[in-house]
Amino acid sequence: MPLTSDEITHIAKLARLHITDVEVEQYKQQLGSILEYVQKLQEVNTDDVAELQHALDVTNVFREDVEVTCDPEVRRRAIENFSSRSGDLLEVQAVFEGRTE
Repeated sequence: MPLTSDEITHIAKLARLHITDVEVEQYKQQLGSILEYVQKLQEVNTDDVAELQHALDVTNVFREDVEVTCDPEVRRRAIENFSSRSGDLLEVQAVFEGRTE
């Protein structure tokens, strides 16, 4: 799909690029090649090809969540020193505005 010089100039203007006449010819060829390749890709039948979320076979590299308790004395002091609490529960500022629960 060859592009015209006017189309290249228009694309450059949209991208706020100032290009020379030599660059117009260079971009005509390069963008034309890209569009021809995309056209070839459009012709490939992908009806029986499963969609991929990732091109590589990736697995989760994160560690398992493991609950680690602290020393009971440290826990007691943290609760006592917290500015706003209800029993053993620590009250914090709401994360989302307008939520009432």
